Amino acid sequence: MADFIFKISPNIILGSYIATRLGQHASDWGDRFMLVVDPILKESGTTAKITQSLDERGVEYFVFDEIPNTASTETLKDALLLARESHVHGVIAVGGGRTLNLAKAVCALYREKGDLYEYIDGKAATTSPLPLICVPTTVRDSFIFTDRTPVSDARSTKIRLLKTQNGLCKLVLWDPNLQINLTEKQSACMSIEVLSFAIEGYLSQKSNFFSDMIIEKSVQLLSYALDGVPSLSITTPQEVLLTQGGCMASLGGASSSFGVANLLANAINSRYQISRSLTTAILLPYIIEDAASYRADKLATLAKLLRACPQETETADAVTALTEYVRQKIAKVNIPARLKDLSLTIEQLSLAAEDAGELDLMNALPRSMTTDDLFDLIKRAY
Repeated sequence: MADFIFKISPNIILGSYIATRLGQHASDWGDRFMLVVDPILKESGTTAKITQSLDERGVEYFVFDEIPNTASTETLKDALLLARESHVHGVIAVGGGRTLNLAKAVCALYREKGDLYEYIDGKAATTSPLPLICVPTTVRDSFIFTDRTPVSDARSTKIRLLKTQNGLCKLVLWDPNLQINLTEKQSACMSIEVLSFAIEGYLSQKSNFFSDMIIEKSVQLLSYALDGVPSLSITTPQEVLLTQGGCMASLGGASSSFGVANLLANAINSRYQISRSLTTAILLPYIIEDAASYRADKLATLAKLLRACPQETETADAVTALTEYVRQKIAKVNIPARLKDLSLTIEQLSLAAEDAGELDLMNALPRSMTTDDLFDLIKRAY
């Protein structure tokens, strides 16, 4: 058994209206920040709520929200230039994955002197990073607790994983009330993506007793959020249950490793700007079927935690029930069930499979896989 090493970083605060205290917490790390915000949050009024909290505490900031659908290395260049010229003390990121990942990359490279693409191509950052405070506005983020951050390489549209310094993210404020701007379909699709984080982290070769414990609790919370609580004594609102489950799935996956669905979803998003949540949801049933031959016991455990089958169900039947459970959720939310419905050709998807195959996370998948294996999975889901 490999040694288990656990470092508590970042601090996590999860609760309703916790984002209103952002100014109080930000002042622990400085008084001049770059505020990286998803541009859609301006329309919903979320940006105004965030800036009000900073204004009330006298925290200086400027807003950077010129973020396209896929934040590429060119966007990163612009953000880095602004941060350096403003001599900020830290970065606050408010939004979904593209916003948090962009801010994370800015913090990692802020004090580096080399060319940006040297680090995109694999050079490690050696200077101390800027402090980062994250305020997620969705129920999940696969890289928030890891020392990697995905960046789309503008030279090739390939997905790259930038290696970041340990302890870069100082604080995560997870507020369930920030998710009210999501549509019902978006929320349901992200819930399936969270379930994918949990399943793939649970099956990974890097799973351990800690990640298993966190993931099992995450799946239980997701079950309560998606299908109702089993007892009247549990009165936690659905949006809070989803946020708790998403936070724990993200933490559990980071303590283990993320899998094929996450790799392919990021690669497809980088090349073709297709929603990661949507791609992940489509792939998940096929990943479960693929894992049935070598991780059936673990899949059966998750099926019972989700209440997809009775506790006494035999292992093989429980795995089948888990696959059917996911497919029913996909059908209920009325999203595509096949990759061909994303208006992508099989040839385009083959390029994404090659991109994903170049990432070092391939070494932590539940079983040894090559680019050909990734493409076989895509063909089954196509």
